[in-house]
Amino acid sequence: MLKRLSIYGVMLWEVGMFAGCGKMPDGILSEKDMQAVLTDMLTAETMTDADAEYRNDTVKLALYESVFRKHGISRAMYDSSLVWYGRNMDVYMKIYDRVTADLDRRIYMLGNLPPETAPADLVRRDSTDIWPRRLMAVFHPKALFNGVVFDVKPEVPFPSGSAFVWSVRVWGLKEGMKYYPELRLHVEQSDTVLTISRQITRDGYYESAVQSMPARQVEHVYGYIWMNTADADRTGYRVYADNIRLMRYNYNR
Repeated sequence: MLKRLSIYGVMLWEVGMFAGCGKMPDGILSEKDMQAVLTDMLTAETMTDADAEYRNDTVKLALYESVFRKHGISRAMYDSSLVWYGRNMDVYMKIYDRVTADLDRRIYMLGNLPPETAPADLVRRDSTDIWPRRLMAVFHPKALFNGVVFDVKPEVPFPSGSAFVWSVRVWGLKEGMKYYPELRLHVEQSDTVLTISRQITRDGYYESAVQSMPARQVEHVYGYIWMNTADADRTGYRVYADNIRLMRYNYNR
């Protein structure tokens, strides 16, 4: 099965050379959905190439299955979609160009970003993403620190009444895990700290919001997303967080 996945790029080209175009039938992923799935599948394949732990076939298949769960599809739907797009190579190549652009952006996002100080011009905007770290994280039991910590101190305090919305998409979770990712967001205003925390137990998209108090500027925003590894099963689970954003909105948006 792994071999079949790895040679699909060649298969798509060969099938496309001999088949004509047709209307997309039921049970086939839309162009937008196909783009998202292919981006994650190619990211997964890159992980298997770069990380020795993924060279075990069982672990590789588990990673691919986690991608299918993330997008709410079956392997059969993915396979059928690949075949259909292979018969419609002009559409497939347009999608693949967009996937390549997505991967380029993802590679950039994985790099180290500048220090966590919000420039003054960001403070004045009605809405802006102030997330200072990488936009993707991987949690596994052998990590030295199994999480991401952030700490934002604006050059000029954020306006009173600012709202902060932290969003993240998590996938790779399984029922019965001993530990799950924990998210905590703190908003500091002079002598007051507003806090929200939650545990994430299922794959999906999550938002956590904190509305700051009126008449007090926001001096500090900090927090973490973290997964406990104490006494955890170290046989190779992987949990992924991506599309991480921390939006700040003006009170009267």
